Amino acid sequence: MLQKAIDYIEDHIKDEIDPEKLAAMAGYSPYHFYRIFHKHTGFTIMDYVVKRKLQYAMYELANGEKIIQIAMDYGFETHSGFTKAFKKCFGSPPSLCKLHCPLSLPQKLNLLSLHEKNTGGIIMQPKIAKRSAFYVAGKAFEGAFENVRYTRDAPAFWQQRGLTDGSIERFLYQLLSPEKHGEYCINISNEQDKDRFTYLFAVHYDNDRPLPKELTAFLIPETTYAIFRTPLVEPAQFVPSIKGTWQYILEDWLPQSSYEIDEAGFDFEYYDEHCHYWDYEKIYMEIHIPIIEKERG
Repeated sequence: MLQKAIDYIEDHIKDEIDPEKLAAMAGYSPYHFYRIFHKHTGFTIMDYVVKRKLQYAMYELANGEKIIQIAMDYGFETHSGFTKAFKKCFGSPPSLCKLHCPLSLPQKLNLLSLHEKNTGGIIMQPKIAKRSAFYVAGKAFEGAFENVRYTRDAPAFWQQRGLTDGSIERFLYQLLSPEKHGEYCINISNEQDKDRFTYLFAVHYDNDRPLPKELTAFLIPETTYAIFRTPLVEPAQFVPSIKGTWQYILEDWLPQSSYEIDEAGFDFEYYDEHCHYWDYEKIYMEIHIPIIEKERG
């Protein structure tokens, strides 16, 4: 029944949404509907409606519609009110975010599929961003795996010493002193090594400091990324949520989007202070996917 309410929101995205009507549609009292909706999606009903409206607005921005017209179409009374809500949702004003909007429509949500993937909530539309080439440096782990392609294909490496107890992380920060906190987890295997997997746990590296022999420096080439955030979850759900988000990206989002994997780039997982369970009750991380536009046939 929740899916019915989700579908109604999609079909009436430019209309004013009445939460009590959604509750009746789902067969619940408003009180129970609000609780169940939040439990299964990770959002309050009206927070979800606003975020969804803004995702569609983002698509229209990418396709050249004027901001004031978009604001009016999606029920925002003023240009400033729309800009404030947009910045709160995406972290950037529409004028800047326009450069990083996905070119394809927001995909319709299948709650059953997300539940089966154990994502821990709804995965919002990714940010599209071009990034210049940059260096990382860290500890490489090698193993024998068949048909490894993505970083998500080797979760076993998280069980290696140092990746779970924090010792390598502390060592890298002490040695390299990167300006910004954040760890990169990358599959740097060569295309020719079909049965080998090299997993790099790294931090940003300015390429000036000498490296000890046990560390590896690696250049991430310039490319455009689709940047996904995992849903906010409690620490016990964090690892399943990451795996579920990978599934969603590869099985749902990519096939339905206007993008495909840029084989010249490297996907990576990025962990900053927002994954620190000792600082936050709920945590998230980012998955960066190198993309190019699909050829239009």
